[in-house]
Amino acid sequence: MKTKLSVNINKIATLRNARGGNNPDVLKVAKDCELFGADGITVHPRPDERHIRRADVPALQAILRTEFNIEGCPTKEFMDLVLRVRPSQVTLVPDKPEQLTSNSGWDTEKEQDFLCDVLNDLRAASIRSSIFIDASPRMAEFAAKAGADRVELYTEPYALNYARNREAAIEPFLQTAIRVKQLGIGLNAGHDLSLENLKYFTDVITWVDEVSIGHALVCDALYLGLENTIKAYQECLIKK
Repeated sequence: MKTKLSVNINKIATLRNARGGNNPDVLKVAKDCELFGADGITVHPRPDERHIRRADVPALQAILRTEFNIEGCPTKEFMDLVLRVRPSQVTLVPDKPEQLTSNSGWDTEKEQDFLCDVLNDLRAASIRSSIFIDASPRMAEFAAKAGADRVELYTEPYALNYARNREAAIEPFLQTAIRVKQLGIGLNAGHDLSLENLKYFTDVITWVDEVSIGHALVCDALYLGLENTIKAYQECLIKK
């Protein structure tokens, strides 16, 4: 099984919003990502709309041909949006409105009742669910207990420690991934995965269903071009 690449286009929207207008065109970039080989598109509409705007979400749903993943904290406004749009997948993150980026996973034990209610709503709408968690077998267990279809491993700690000792860096992620497999739910990963560290991660944890990559991919595209960059990331995901 090949791990799928979902391209997070938040940074494209950030660039657009910096000057107003519609340059770069977020919809065109999303379609081009698909054309160049992406397996899906990810967005994270935040309350302040500092990158992806709420109006972008239904517009993207109307034109995408691959999987559409919407990340976000399950506020009433967010849930109203995703239940109306009905993407392929919703990834729940525990972000506060002021957070610059998603930098921690859910405490799925403490938030069990809340997450159960949210996941029930997604299931009723036939939307695949994923819960953003730290590398912790216990958090994976409670995510499965709440009814999540998948978990997404928060991989920044792996990325930060990769150059120093990649075997040690991946060990907690491997142990969590093994537990996820035993639980019979799906496995996603994301945050600071890059051309430097992606191949090793998916070579060791071969059953990752999907990686969501935005910041590093867009930075690489400044030098390599978007098409070449997507192809380079897809090359990292080929099992040899």
